[in-house]
Amino acid sequence: MAKTLFEKIWDRHVVKTIDGGPSVLYIDKHFIHEVTSPQAFKGLENRGMKVFRPQQIVATADHNVPTLHQELPIKDDLSRFQVQKLIENCKKYGVELYGLGHPYQGIVHVIGPELGITQPGMTIVCGDSHTSTHGAFGAIAFGIGTSEVEMVMATQCLLQSKPRLMRINVEGKLNKGVLSKDIILYIIAAISASGATGYFVEYAGSAIRNLSMEGRMTICNMSIEMGARGGMIAPDETTFQYLKGRQFAPKGAEWDKKLAEWKELYSDEGAVFDKEINIDAADITPMITYGTNPGMGIPVTGIVPAETSIEEKEQSSYRKALTYMGLQAGAPIKGRKVDYVFIGSCTNSRIEDLRLVASFVKGRKKADNVEVWIVPGSKQVERQAIEEGIDKIFSEAGFLLRQPGCSACLGMNEDKIPAGKYCISTSNRNFEGRQGPNARTLLASPLTAAAAAITGEVTDVREYL
Repeated sequence: MAKTLFEKIWDRHVVKTIDGGPSVLYIDKHFIHEVTSPQAFKGLENRGMKVFRPQQIVATADHNVPTLHQELPIKDDLSRFQVQKLIENCKKYGVELYGLGHPYQGIVHVIGPELGITQPGMTIVCGDSHTSTHGAFGAIAFGIGTSEVEMVMATQCLLQSKPRLMRINVEGKLNKGVLSKDIILYIIAAISASGATGYFVEYAGSAIRNLSMEGRMTICNMSIEMGARGGMIAPDETTFQYLKGRQFAPKGAEWDKKLAEWKELYSDEGAVFDKEINIDAADITPMITYGTNPGMGIPVTGIVPAETSIEEKEQSSYRKALTYMGLQAGAPIKGRKVDYVFIGSCTNSRIEDLRLVASFVKGRKKADNVEVWIVPGSKQVERQAIEEGIDKIFSEAGFLLRQPGCSACLGMNEDKIPAGKYCISTSNRNFEGRQGPNARTLLASPLTAAAAAITGEVTDVREYL
């Protein structure tokens, strides 16, 4: 019987299926960080239990860490406490920790792939919704709650109901200036922020296959923003070449064995999906959000839509979003003055993103009215940027290359956008207060963000390419 990619991996990991209920799913790799792990470790302690398989857990500090002067004590009391508890718990339970100062430290969804820990055919979880990033390697990867973090620590298994399956096909050649971030913002705007609720999404088609691994990770990262349980892309030669030789990737005969297995990970001809969506890549242009959920996206050259074009049940939240954002229906988004540009997060902080931004801003200067934060996704990305001279290009443009962390993606650390200020961000969420109380977030690609940094306003990057 023909199977989808998801079904092949799911079926291999089901330990037991409860009649009329969920399945017991075996988890290959568990990533943890300082925010959602302390309560789980405390739960184990209260039960007098050990971590069942500590060698299958990898920890890092990312959400609450400062991105300047990481050698100094963390100023915020709660952040300092959570990072310290992670250190103590990992030591107590024998879990590998890539903490501040470690050469592998970084955002959890950046370090897993770049170290070769994330591999095709795996089941991967983390107490973080954007765990779907790892699905770019042909893995079932999804975020879990703190009680589930404890369950995986104790049993290496998880109770899960099998989701419905969706395939989104993006065929054709991308237009000039269009990146993977534009693809996913276009998809979310087309189907809405709840359009994939209850589904696990497989992305396919020639436009997807032609993306780099970094581009694929960006797309899978934001699957959660349209309500999906996760996103995935079938592994291929691009995947295998990315993984080969990485720190924790298989070596020698083991590599050959794994490679043979990975080459069988694809959706069979005739495999059935509950829903399929087809998109022409030629229809996608540089995108930007105007509202307070990632589904409120329009082309950079577009206008804020009229209320009459919004579904009646969504009109109240639409009005609220426009009030919060200080925007008016019918107004063009292009030319809107911005105050901050943030290039980073688990969506767009990899070396490819930084190289792309550097190639665009080289020889240019940032606008006087804009503050620009470039935050690498890991110590390895930071090191590469310095080795390649990217940091110097940024410095000459007036940009600040900071240290690794989640940074201004979320208002949980010191990197907050001030109230009322507009920030073009390469992150994944634009909810009210996401980047700080009353901060106004416009989601866009690294190229669109870089163009805004130079011009000081929302810009169509194609005019500069």
